[in-house]
Amino acid sequence: MPGTELDLDEAVAITRTGDLWLFRGRTAADRTIRVVTNSPVNHVGMSVVIEDLPPLMWHAELGAALPDIWSGSHHRGAQLHDLRRAVVVWAEKYQQRVWLRQLHYPVGRAMEDAALRTIARLDGTPFPSTARLASRWLWGRLPSRKRTKNDLDLETAYCAEIVAITYEAMGLLPRGRQPNWYDAGRFWSGDRLDLIEGAELGGEIAVSMPGPA
Repeated sequence: MPGTELDLDEAVAITRTGDLWLFRGRTAADRTIRVVTNSPVNHVGMSVVIEDLPPLMWHAELGAALPDIWSGSHHRGAQLHDLRRAVVVWAEKYQQRVWLRQLHYPVGRAMEDAALRTIARLDGTPFPSTARLASRWLWGRLPSRKRTKNDLDLETAYCAEIVAITYEAMGLLPRGRQPNWYDAGRFWSGDRLDLIEGAELGGEIAVSMPGPA
């Protein structure tokens, strides 16, 4: 892991659409997710930074601490949050370590539109129970069958599925894999992603939280 570290405000200032935010916590649920998926991290979200809007985070979680920017309501599952506030909640309330991985690829209007269409379609999709998450991920390890259009009409979705589906819609991941093939650890640098069109993700940048005012 690179020795680079930024404070939260610096990280928010440089993030662009498609960058990844990775989290590692200490709760029993966090550890269970990492053990089941053999992953160093238990949560992943994606930056959405468009025009004059504040930087946003697109992810899926069990909590409903922040208002969903897309719907204007508090709900669990797939959510679009103010990025800075979301990172603070995960770092301070959920006691998570935080890293940023920057996407090295020019994200144009067509890719942003694809991300927004995906958000519009999936926002509010419920988060699965821990048992359901584990069974979905294990099912995704089985030899792949041909994916159908209905495989993307998810009744529930966990964080890595949301990011993977959005990356695929943006043209960053090849089509055809089941969404549940992905887990948060797939987006860590130790597990190489097969990004297409010459896109690359930088190494993990540790993000530190601001001190007391």
